[in-house]
Amino acid sequence: MIISKKHAVKSLFISLLLILLFTNVYAQNPIKIMLYGDSLMAGYGLSQNENLASTLSNKYKDSESSLSFINASISGNTSKNGLSRVEWSIGDNPNIVILCLGANDMLRGLDPSLTKKNLDLIISKFVSNNSIVILAGMQSPESMGPEYQSEFDGIYPELSNKYNLIFMPFLLEGVALEKEMLQADFKHPNAQGIKVIAKNLGPYIIQAIAKLQ
Repeated sequence: MIISKKHAVKSLFISLLLILLFTNVYAQNPIKIMLYGDSLMAGYGLSQNENLASTLSNKYKDSESSLSFINASISGNTSKNGLSRVEWSIGDNPNIVILCLGANDMLRGLDPSLTKKNLDLIISKFVSNNSIVILAGMQSPESMGPEYQSEFDGIYPELSNKYNLIFMPFLLEGVALEKEMLQADFKHPNAQGIKVIAKNLGPYIIQAIAKLQ
């Protein structure tokens, strides 16, 4: 199909106008990005300006779209805890939700089928509220046994496929097992580890913002 030069210019103009309008709307009403997880995103052991929400805010402070990061993560939360408070969190009407729960379920050896059920319900509630969900996965260590590991690790891609979510396979990519990226407990990211997580989240956040347009 041949597209005339005049038509192409017109289409480009309309696209630029829509982007401009979108940017202006969210400059006045910032895009709300909610971090919904446990201690890995809450900022356990870190100062307020070192947690993930603050790090992301600084990273995108000069972006064209105005972004507001909401730290709705609570240390120690299991997927069940996350489900119990989701209705309250929805009240903030987040445009985008970065969801990462299940690590504490795994550490307690909870049945992965229960974790999956809880995460399924959390996702369905956010999706029903028209939030774009970025699902960040977790991974079980080999010490949990191959059967548990397979079932647990499979939760995240399965739910991502079910709801057609933006999927980040592993929140701690480049951080887990890297001593220089972890606190003394070798479980929680230090300030440098948080910067790596924020950088890794970048493409997924951009993808989510594009879905809002």
